[in-house]
Amino acid sequence: MIDRLVVFGATADLSARYLLPGLAALQAAGHLGDRFRLVGADRGEADTAWFRGWAADQLDRHAFDVPAEARKAVVDRAEYRRADVTDPADVASAIAGESPVDEQQPVAVYLALPPMLFPAAVTSLHRAGLPPGSRIVLEKPFGEDLDGALELNRLLSELVPEEAVFRVDHFLAMSTVQNLLGSRLANRVLEPIWNSTQIAEIEIVWDETLALEGRAGYYDGVGALKDMLQNHLLQLLCLVAMEPPVSLDERDLRNRKVDVLRSVRPLTEDDVLHRTRRAHYTAGRIEGRDIPSYTAEDGVDPARRTETFAEVELELDSWRWSGTVFRLRSGKALGNDRKEVAVHFRPVPHLPLAEDEQAQPNLLRFGLDPEELTLHLTGTGTRARTLAPLILTARMEPPLLPAYGRLLLDVLTGNPALSIRGDEAEESWRILTPVLTAWSQDLVPLQEYPAGSDGP
Repeated sequence: MIDRLVVFGATADLSARYLLPGLAALQAAGHLGDRFRLVGADRGEADTAWFRGWAADQLDRHAFDVPAEARKAVVDRAEYRRADVTDPADVASAIAGESPVDEQQPVAVYLALPPMLFPAAVTSLHRAGLPPGSRIVLEKPFGEDLDGALELNRLLSELVPEEAVFRVDHFLAMSTVQNLLGSRLANRVLEPIWNSTQIAEIEIVWDETLALEGRAGYYDGVGALKDMLQNHLLQLLCLVAMEPPVSLDERDLRNRKVDVLRSVRPLTEDDVLHRTRRAHYTAGRIEGRDIPSYTAEDGVDPARRTETFAEVELELDSWRWSGTVFRLRSGKALGNDRKEVAVHFRPVPHLPLAEDEQAQPNLLRFGLDPEELTLHLTGTGTRARTLAPLILTARMEPPLLPAYGRLLLDVLTGNPALSIRGDEAEESWRILTPVLTAWSQDLVPLQEYPAGSDGP
């Protein structure tokens, strides 16, 4: 197990909200040894005392449910090093150990940086040199387009072996996502009907009431399509649609995921026009708060025409899924949070009841936040020979580790099963490149929707 984690971009929101709490959860669960050290690297002129104080404040705010002694242990093992990731000398200094023995020990390097800095950071790491056995972690999106992903993968291949590259997607570590696999593969009642003969449509949705919330510096250059659909939602598509793997080790699991991505029918220009939607929010109210128009948010450049809502309809050219529609959708500043995988079954072929009786097709919902499983059936109504909805709900047990705790544990122990392989990242960009091209040319109109509404 690697016992030294170097985080570039250590004082950014990602570290504050997710990485530090993830480490605290690992400490509380006994996964971090006494030799573990956290090195925070960033461009700011600061020192270890300041960084420890900042980290303690963030842990008090974002990991208050973790025991205080675990939070303190993470803080006490942290140090700060000023570094510009584009400067190989700074990078070499940040990853250097405190002794000659440490210099030879592998290190995990976490790039908690904007995606446009990945190529420069990887180049600096290559020039600085990494100890044998080191690992590198990158946040999504992996590249800014297909060409960028190909070039980034080339740079990474010159730095470390593929199995040492962790292109992390925290959705894959969510307990409900894990339960999606378990529900499919461990229950005979589901797997025989998990196909296009029985399933008409599968929605993969991440709608949120959250607006921009001061993230214009990142979001306005990315948008909903790259921020959510290209990575998170396509990964969920893989788990929903893949064939049962021989095992859940990294090779078998990731091979089956790539098979799904390769089976996605290429979108023509006409498909993009009729099977995709994009929009951004205008001024409105959410939960009693006034929300300004997206283009009026601080840091937003209206000329970019960035979308805050994206929807894409896909089909798979495979034996199992031919004829089933997969709808991927994500939007910000909507009236209600809806974060789920919704499986819509086809209606029954014959209903031996009165002509005016209608049975709604069955619906199976995997709730992502909150984490719950809901099955919508049709049962008997209060009157004779009548129908009524019947809803069964199961709330998931709280996970032992938060999603980022699970991802960090996989990085430190060297288990890449839940990370994205290089060819997965490339196939994901291939699928959405026609959409990016058409949207950049304004072939699909940029619609508007009031903040707090149901969307366009």
